[in-house]
This record gives sequence, structure tokens and C-alpha cells, in this order.
Amino acid sequence: MPGKVHASGECLRRTFLLSPLLLWASGTRAADNMSLDSNLSFDTLYNSVGVLGTQYSERAKLLKDKSVRMRGYMAPPLKPESKFFVLTREPVAVCPFCSSDAQWPTDIVVIYLKATLGPVNFSQRIEVAGKLAMGSWTDPDTGFVSQVRIVGAEVSKL
Repeated sequence: MPGKVHASGECLRRTFLLSPLLLWASGTRAADNMSLDSNLSFDTLYNSVGVLGTQYSERAKLLKDKSVRMRGYMAPPLKPESKFFVLTREPVAVCPFCSSDAQWPTDIVVIYLKATLGPVNFSQRIEVAGKLAMGSWTDPDTGFVSQVRIVGAEVSKL
């Protein structure tokens, strides 16, 4: 009868032999979910931003220097063809550049592209894929100061 333990112990052996296989399969699924769970949002970047400074979320810290995907809108770039732009939470008609990371808004991320990209309509939602970089950094070419960047990025329209 299925499900009963026979005197020979056949069911127990089958269960014992299948257990490592089940553990491996569930571990593989968990690993796959972790690799698929590289989506980052503006809401998951920070724990807090205030007078004591910027506190990154645990999720953002775990994804630092890893490939991530993030959705938002391209702020109008400084020039028509560029290798970087600002990703914003909501569509904006003007570029939200800051002079200092002390005033860094929590709803923008600087995107450094793999290749030059023409502007995308500011109301077109996009997805960016690249490596997450965090911490104060000054771009040597532009002098732009940022706290959060996605580098080596590619863009796709949604």
C-alpha cells in the first residue's frame, strides 16, 4: 500500500533517497528566485534620508555592485545624445541636477550607459539594467555629484 512503511523499509529508503534531491531542487528554485529578484525601486533604496545623512536599505546594500533592474522615467538630458542621464520616479520636464550630494533627492538615480542613447520622451516609462553603485561620487567629466548610480546600463522601453 502506498504511504505505508513495509517491513523491508522500502518506503523509508525511497524517502531518504529522495530527500537530498528535493532539498537540491528547492535550493535551486531559491537561488533562481534570488537571481531573478534583482529588481530595485525608489522605495527600496533607502531606510532614511535626513539630517543624519543617507541610510541605505539592507536590500540596496545587498545589491551593491550587483546587476539590478530599475524602472522609472528619463529626465531630459543635458545634450541630445549622451552616455548618462537621470532616472526619476515620476516624469519630469526638466533635468533635476544637484550641485551637492547633501541635497541628493531620493527619487533620482544617475544612469551611466554602455553606449550613447538618444533622449526618450520624458513620459515614456523605461527599465534600466546595469550594476548598482552607491556612495558619494563626483563624475570627473561633468562634476556631477551622485549618491546612487547604475553603471554599464542598457535601457528598454516599457
